Amino acid sequence: MLKKLLPIFSTALFYLLYYLISTFKFDVQIKSSVIFYDFLLQLGVAYILFALSKRVWIFLVIQALVMGILYVGNAVKISFFGGPIMPDDVFALRSLLLILEGWRFFAAAIPLAAIASLVLFNFSMRHWSAYLASLTVILLGITLVYKPVMILDPIDKHFGTSVWDQRSNYLWHGATLYSLQEGARFFALADTQPDPDEAQEAAGNLLSAAPAARPVAESKPFAPRNIHIVLLESFWDPNELKKARYKQNPLAPGFRKLWKSAGYSHALDPVFGGYTANSEFEVLCGFPVTKDNVKFERQLLNDVPCLPHILADKGYRTVVSHPNVPVFWNRVNAYRNIGFQTYWSKQDFVLDDMNREFLADASLYRQVMEKISGSLDAKQPILDYIVTYFGHWNYPLSESRPNKISSRSKVEEVSTYANTIYYKSRELMAFLNQLRKRDPEGIIVVFGDHLPFLGENFAGYVDSGVLAANRSEFTPAMFRFYVSTPMIIIDGKRGPVKFGSLPLYQVPKLLLDLLNYNEPSIMDYVSPLPDMRVRPLPGLHFDLLKDGKVDLCKEPPYSEACQKSARWLHDVTVVSNDLFIGRQFTRPKYTPEQEVVTVPAEMAEPPVSVPE
Repeated sequence: MLKKLLPIFSTALFYLLYYLISTFKFDVQIKSSVIFYDFLLQLGVAYILFALSKRVWIFLVIQALVMGILYVGNAVKISFFGGPIMPDDVFALRSLLLILEGWRFFAAAIPLAAIASLVLFNFSMRHWSAYLASLTVILLGITLVYKPVMILDPIDKHFGTSVWDQRSNYLWHGATLYSLQEGARFFALADTQPDPDEAQEAAGNLLSAAPAARPVAESKPFAPRNIHIVLLESFWDPNELKKARYKQNPLAPGFRKLWKSAGYSHALDPVFGGYTANSEFEVLCGFPVTKDNVKFERQLLNDVPCLPHILADKGYRTVVSHPNVPVFWNRVNAYRNIGFQTYWSKQDFVLDDMNREFLADASLYRQVMEKISGSLDAKQPILDYIVTYFGHWNYPLSESRPNKISSRSKVEEVSTYANTIYYKSRELMAFLNQLRKRDPEGIIVVFGDHLPFLGENFAGYVDSGVLAANRSEFTPAMFRFYVSTPMIIIDGKRGPVKFGSLPLYQVPKLLLDLLNYNEPSIMDYVSPLPDMRVRPLPGLHFDLLKDGKVDLCKEPPYSEACQKSARWLHDVTVVSNDLFIGRQFTRPKYTPEQEVVTVPAEMAEPPVSVPE
C-alpha cells in the first residue's frame, strides 16, 4: 500500500523543489490559484510512469528529470527569451544541440538521453495498471493529434488564455496544464495548405491594396548590380542603455557616421535574442514570420522564387556564407529551396581567428572577398549573402581582442556585449570601406538580426528603463524598441538610403526596386499598406503609423488601423502558406532571362553546391 502512495510523495517533493528554484533563482512564480490543478495533472503523469516502471528508483530518476525540464526548463527559457517552451521548440532541439559547446551541450543532452534510455530500460507491462496507463497515453495522443479542440476548448473556457502573452499563460496555468493546452493548440492551429479559391482571393485582396504600379512607359530597364547583404549577429547600439554609462563609445565612429547619413534607420526584426533564421527568411523571401517557430525548419517545403531565386534567373551568381555547421536551422534545404547556388559553411573556411567557437568577422569578411573576387573581376552580377557568427551570447573574445569598454551595470552582459560590439563594428567598417572601393556601384545591406540577450528577464534593458521585466508590461514604444536594430542600405555611389524603420520582410522589394525590376514577384503581395508599416510578432502585431506613433494590436476589439492591418495579415498568411508549404496557386508567372553571364573558368573559384 505504501508503495502505491510513492508517486504522491515524490510528486509533492519535486513540485516543491522545482517551484522554489523557479521562483527564487529565475523569478518565475506559478500562481497559487492554479497549483492544485497543475499538481493533479502532474500526479497523473507520475502514476502513468509508475505503472510502466519495473524499478522504483529508476521511476524516481525519470520523474525528477521530466519535472525538471517542465518546471526549471520553462523558467530558464522565460528568463532568457521572455516566454516558455513552445511545441515548436521540440523541432528546434536539434539545432540547439548543434550550437551548444562544452558543459552547456552536456547539460542539455544528458537529461534528454537519460530520460529516453531509462524509460526504455525500465519499461514494463507486467501488471494490469500498465495496460491502463498505456491505453490512457494512446487515447490522449490520438485526441491531441486528431481532435485537439476536445482538449483545448474546455481548458481555454475554464482557465482562459492570452494569444500574445505566453509568459502569463504559463504563470496562470502551471507547467503541466500549460504544456497540455499549448500542445493541443499546436495541432488545432497548424498551418494548412489553402485551397485555390482561398489563395486566389487572398492574393487579389493584397494586390488591390498595394500601391498602383508604375506605367510600363515610365519604367526603367532592369539594371543588374551586385547585392551584398550582411546579417550581423546580435548587432545593436549599446548606447541605448543610458544607465550603463560606458566610458567609451562601443560603436565604431565610422559606423555611427555612416548610420547618421542613413537617418539612423532601423530594421524591425521578427525575433528577440535568437532564432536568427527567421530574420533570414524575411530579408530573403519578403514575407513576415508571424508565429513562434523557425520558418526554415518546417515551413519552407517548396522551391520558392525568393530574392536569390529571382536574381539567379536574371543571371546572378547567388552565394551564401556562414561559418557554422551547415545543417543548423535546416539551412542546407532552406537555402536550396529559395535559390542559392552555393553555400559556404564551416568546413569551407579556414578557422584562423576564433573567439572561442566563433570565427571572427574580420576573417570571415576577408575569406568571402577572396571567394567572390572572380565574379567581381569578371563583372558577373552576384548576390553575396553573409551571415556572421561572432556576436553570440555569452559574447566571448580572444586574447587578441582585449576588453576596451567598462560599465557600472551589475548585469555582466552589459559590459561583455559592449566589448563585442566594439570589435564587431570596427571589423564591419573595415570590410565596408574595402567593399565600397572594390564594388562602388554595388548595393550593400547591413543589419542586426535581433537584439542581444542582456541578462535574465531583460535585466540589462530594465536597468535603463527601456524594457519592462516581462512582455505583459511592455508599452507600445517598448514593443517597437524590442525589435529595432540598426540597418543601413547603401545604394552604390548614391550612398545610404533613408527609410526610417522598415520591417525586415520589406527589404527584398526595396532591393528589387533599386534594380528597376519590373516583373511580377512574390514581394508584390506584401507591399506596405498606405500610411503604416506592420510588424507581426507571435500572438500580436503593431502598426507603425505615418506620424511615428505605434498602434499596438493585441486582442479584439481592435482600433480601425488594427482592423485593417489584421485583415491584411490574414491574407498575407494565406498566400504565404500557399507559396511555402502549399501548391503555389499564387506563384507569379514570369520568364527567366535566356542569356546568363558566367564566370570564365580560369577566374572562378571551385564551387561548393548546395546539396540536393
